[in-house]
Amino acid sequence: MNADSAVIKELNAALKGQLTAINQTFLHARMAKNWGLEEINSHEYKASIEAMKMADDLIERILFLEALPGMQALNRLQIGENVPEMFAGDLSVHTEIRDQLVTAVDVCEKAQDYVTRDLLIHVLEETEEQIDWLETQQWQITNSGLENYLAAQMDD
Repeated sequence: MNADSAVIKELNAALKGQLTAINQTFLHARMAKNWGLEEINSHEYKASIEAMKMADDLIERILFLEALPGMQALNRLQIGENVPEMFAGDLSVHTEIRDQLVTAVDVCEKAQDYVTRDLLIHVLEETEEQIDWLETQQWQITNSGLENYLAAQMDD
């Protein structure tokens, strides 16, 4: 089944975002683990696995539409050197992903590709959940102080 070229372009852009998120959140997970911050490690690791599953779904859809997935490029990784920088970088990446997905959903609507649109809406919902989690962590750091926040993230 051949798809609209604009839909393929948006699917590959969404894939690029997920591939970026996989790499960034995985590295942040392992940094947090190294620092003894098990709660952050656990969440970031699960986020990287979820991004991998979403990338897999996007790859399968692109192949179904008889196109090739663009696996060669990533967006710029924003690796933090401390927890607040990690969260800021992740929030920036996920906000970029969300903005691209909103555009992609609109392109699919115009092309009347409702199956792809529904897939992208699912990815968008997952992305918005991650954004909400990151904003909540930033709020907690601001309101409880970094030291108290970090102490709460350590494994007992």
